[in-house]
Amino acid sequence: MKIETLAIHAANHTDTATSAVIQPIVLATTFERDADGGYSKGYSYSRAGNPNRNALETVLARLEGGADAAAFSSGNAAGMAVFQSLKPGTHIIAPSDMYHGLRNQLKELFEGILTFDFIDLNDEALLRSTINADTGLVWIETPSNPLLKITDVKKVIAIAHERDIKVACDNTFASPLGQQPLTLGADLVMHSTTKYLGGHSDLTGGALITAQTGAWWQRILQVQQMGGAIPSPSDCYWLTRSIKTLPYRMRGHTHNAQLLAQFLEQHPQVEQVLYPGLPSHPQHELAKSQMLSFGGMLSFMVKGGQEAAEKVLSHTKLFTSATSLGGVESLIERRAAIEGPDTKTPQNLLRVSVGLEHIDDLIEDMQAALEAR
Repeated sequence: MKIETLAIHAANHTDTATSAVIQPIVLATTFERDADGGYSKGYSYSRAGNPNRNALETVLARLEGGADAAAFSSGNAAGMAVFQSLKPGTHIIAPSDMYHGLRNQLKELFEGILTFDFIDLNDEALLRSTINADTGLVWIETPSNPLLKITDVKKVIAIAHERDIKVACDNTFASPLGQQPLTLGADLVMHSTTKYLGGHSDLTGGALITAQTGAWWQRILQVQQMGGAIPSPSDCYWLTRSIKTLPYRMRGHTHNAQLLAQFLEQHPQVEQVLYPGLPSHPQHELAKSQMLSFGGMLSFMVKGGQEAAEKVLSHTKLFTSATSLGGVESLIERRAAIEGPDTKTPQNLLRVSVGLEHIDDLIEDMQAALEAR
């Protein structure tokens, strides 16, 4: 099936009790045993499994072309499950530009348990020299947050797999419609399902999708079930519902982002635009070779520094100044202010999640904010 069809049908089951064409929300925390003490219907306790979570995990696996999926209560919980699944002393190599929440998680929660280096993964010599006998995982994030850097996924995977090192890819910015890392050779894909998969800024979730259901995956499932950082049945239901429109939403996000990026690139108050769909992006050709579409995220630097960037924020009307991304409404934020004092993000950089409003209205709003005095 094509991805539009998978998004609608992969998780949909006609209810056997009522013949409802949409699966109902099953709120039960526990399930009745059979006479012999077993659970022939597959569910025993909601932390271990729930019909709505099973439906969600099924469609996530199908969208990414994976063998199985595990849903979590947040993207950070999904990332943490990966780190918790590793043996103490494991060395992780991660990108120098990555989501600050997961980077801080490593630095503040796993210090002394795991070791890690944050490097430019596209520097082949540096990557090879950073690998050591304890390296067990290379973490990729492409496009990166917030600089929209593109990692050469196939090259990194080839280098890692030479040494039997696992590779996980944060695919949140791209979504399964923009990129499918498992088809490029990755072992694991992560999503903050709060973002494009949810798409409406009204639920929090995360997910992992695996290429193979081997020993490492079983350990991750153990962390999921024993740790209990799972989404509620209601959140699973609404997320599954949102995924049905994901292919069409992503087309709108990508269309609007491309046109907004082109507008910003020509504006005299803009220093630089970071969007992989622009030929001016330093890794545009690489993005074309491994991405299915360029997505709805962009960043740009405002001439005049931090003060000028904050002035743009204060004058937008359709772009809401708020953290997060992937919703139908457009969001904008000065990312360095969010990331804290140790940020390496330029102080004049504004990160934009381009929504599904009419592009003419978005451009008009941005133009007015850039030209406000």
